Amino acid sequence: SQPTTGVLYKEDNYIIMTTVDKEKYKCLLPLIASGNEEEEKDYKGPTPGELLEPLFKQSSCSYRIESYWTYEVCHGKHIRQYHEEKETGQKINIQEYYLGNMIMKNSLSEPEESQELSCGYDLFLSLTQIPTKNIEGQMTPYYPVELGNGTPCSLRQNLPRSSTVMYICHPEAKHEILSVAEVTTCEYEVVILTPLLCNHPKYRFRASPVNDIFCQSLPGSPLKPHNLEQLEKQQEMLKMPFRRVKEEEMPSTKEEKFSSIHKPVAVGSHQLLTVGTTHISKLTDEQLIKEFLSGSYCFHGGVGWWKYEFCYGKYVHQYHEDKESGKTSVVVGTWSKEEHIEWSRKNAARTFYLREDGTQTVRMVSHFYGNGDVCDLTDKPRQVTVKLKCKESDSPHAVTIYMLEPHSCQYILGVESPVICKILDTADEYGLLSVPS
Repeated sequence: SQPTTGVLYKEDNYIIMTTVDKEKYKCLLPLIASGNEEEEKDYKGPTPGELLEPLFKQSSCSYRIESYWTYEVCHGKHIRQYHEEKETGQKINIQEYYLGNMIMKNSLSEPEESQELSCGYDLFLSLTQIPTKNIEGQMTPYYPVELGNGTPCSLRQNLPRSSTVMYICHPEAKHEILSVAEVTTCEYEVVILTPLLCNHPKYRFRASPVNDIFCQSLPGSPLKPHNLEQLEKQQEMLKMPFRRVKEEEMPSTKEEKFSSIHKPVAVGSHQLLTVGTTHISKLTDEQLIKEFLSGSYCFHGGVGWWKYEFCYGKYVHQYHEDKESGKTSVVVGTWSKEEHIEWSRKNAARTFYLREDGTQTVRMVSHFYGNGDVCDLTDKPRQVTVKLKCKESDSPHAVTIYMLEPHSCQYILGVESPVICKILDTADEYGLLSVPS
């Protein structure tokens, strides 16, 4: 039977399908491509500019550290690109450029006037098509904020640098900088992931909808094709034995292979961007801790071009997967217990904090992974310090991973998870962890 609401079906929009057994079916095709129009049309909530207002008012800044440059986006204020170098005598030399300032194109604008401009832009967007950008292969709506009056550009007759900041909805983001690109000489595009826009239906990712095709049997054909009924019976038979298996009879984890699932963040019913969050099901806390500490369960994470794989006591890899060229992988660091112990004698392997009752507990442990792939810039092997932190979460198996590069090919990998909360206090003087007794 056809649905009476939602997607429209018309009697004259159909195809006739014939099975191998010559059974004939009339299949009605849906007319409407998307079901989001009603929600978008009825939306009476805050404009995108109003949704982003808290970010601009609290004077928060986001950072992206790349091999040489650090990018600083102070929301509603400026974008700065800089590099710090320590010289002899600990003097710090800073090389910096402003890629844009929040003095609107008209530099005489008063704050009230710039607010009016923003409201005017919101009205303009509500009457026109919202712009989209290809983000990791998906056309994603964004809210643009223009920044002008940056550092003069010598390649363009000293015209000021300018940028477009593109804010896109991402429900689990914390206003991270996804990318910075110089689209033309001294003109930049900066993409920011923010959960604030997700309350506006027009800025949620527009998934390619999947609508049902309804098929009706024609005279002389059974209600369901014979082969389909046979297939459904076989599937039911396959399910039957598993329903009777008790949990304690399930095979032990040692006999099973657990691979980490890199969970895409869903907006609607479609994936938008992959973030550093992994979810594991069916593993108990104790099993999960054993799998993690043995290095057989690896964490995956990262936002943007590079993703990261961390296998405790084994290695840290940085990789990019492409449909055409396949997987590009870089070994950032490999584990050597001896090298780590040597490193821990000169560096803090454990950091502590005091509880309210006066007792001391481990806040973070740091591990050294050296002997990575040789770096083109330094001609030395890459190396990484992995910082393991406790992170409380609604999901007991959530993981957040981020990578920093304070020096060329010398990295810091932050790994935060509730799993780590359960084992931090087992850290010995070298920061090495073990299964809680």
